[in-house]
Amino acid sequence: MKQLDDFYFKQEEPIQGIFLALKEIILKQDKDITNVLKYGMPFFCYKGKMFCYLWIHKKFKQPYIGIVEGKHFDEPFLIQEARSRMKIMLLDPNEDLPLERIETVLQKALELYKKS
Repeated sequence: MKQLDDFYFKQEEPIQGIFLALKEIILKQDKDITNVLKYGMPFFCYKGKMFCYLWIHKKFKQPYIGIVEGKHFDEPFLIQEARSRMKIMLLDPNEDLPLERIETVLQKALELYKKS
């Protein structure tokens, strides 16, 4: 757990605050979501299956939520780029988090996992 905590606290503001807020938002979506460190980044798993993750876009220098099964969603704010399975939701560090949008996508993703 220490490595995971270190990841969050090594980030500079405002990224650190955004990631910590996102962690809370994601974890409160379902009691079966856990936070682990995989591939050097914070991953959130639903009943042991990789669900979403947090990272910083190399080109845009913006934090984002990566939705592991993003290919199943058509929301225009989700970006596929060169990924076959995942889509990302870029977040502007200078604006408030789009809470409703984040929670809607997370709930849709959870429903997908609950069906399978």
